[in-house]
Amino acid sequence: MGGKQFLGESDLAATLAEALPYVSRYLGKTIVVKLGGSALGQHDTTIEDVVICHRLGIRIVLVHGGGNAISQWLKRVGKEPRFVKGLRVTDDETMELVIMTLAGQVNKQLVAELQRFGGHAVGLCGLDGGLLRARSVDPELGRVGEVYAVDLTPLQALTEAGYIPVVAPIALGDDGQSLNLNADTAAAELAATLRAAKAIFLTDVPGVLDAEHKLLSALTASQVRSLIAEGVISGGMIPKVEACLRALAGVERSHIIDGRVAHALIRELFTDRGVGTMITAELDRRPADENQEADVATDHAELART
Repeated sequence: MGGKQFLGESDLAATLAEALPYVSRYLGKTIVVKLGGSALGQHDTTIEDVVICHRLGIRIVLVHGGGNAISQWLKRVGKEPRFVKGLRVTDDETMELVIMTLAGQVNKQLVAELQRFGGHAVGLCGLDGGLLRARSVDPELGRVGEVYAVDLTPLQALTEAGYIPVVAPIALGDDGQSLNLNADTAAAELAATLRAAKAIFLTDVPGVLDAEHKLLSALTASQVRSLIAEGVISGGMIPKVEACLRALAGVERSHIIDGRVAHALIRELFTDRGVGTMITAELDRRPADENQEADVATDHAELART
């Protein structure tokens, strides 16, 4: 018979035994998941995974990009996308399309898909409830912002009411105008302020690669900085790892994982090996008391990646 494959009793028991400590660890905790624009066309299992996590009692905050969709709309209206230092130049006309595309089309598509899989989701952007406040970073970039304040009230109200917040990376400027944000940066700021258990960045690459293009499963913050200085981490991976480092101001671990892999989010959260690259700060992980022993066991499993 084709179709689904079912686990035998011993395999099922082993799978549950591996997953349960992680489920227990993250129960009631917040995890920020950033779904990259480059992975937006391949996110079917990610949406399903988010709903599974939510049903298990994990509070998921989903932040999304949508750069490809914005570029497509710009071309439709005869406007060529422009980038400076990897950031989209956003004039007033482009900003209108950014709001329409991110807070409208992409955001509501994700909300609809979460609902289709049985989740309860609410879409919003940084303008709503003053969630994200930002200032312009460079006159050459136009209406592109850098976050300086986060008001968690809207997110806390939604998660406490049992909803999955779906956040579009648009912020409120000091003059009341909207500003375009890098989605990785927006996710990092939210994760750090929420003091989330994890920040997970889904993209279309396996993770951070070494000089021989082999996956680096675990890195510390200092190792990441060294790899950037050596030129091993370069190009589009730099803003992603920088977002991971920013998130570490409030989270225990940041991860970059391949959203093209089926159920990558579930594999990252509930298996010993995980997927992609895990980035941690240099911390003393010895338990403060006996009640932390289970968490330390899962710490060791994650940190033992090779």
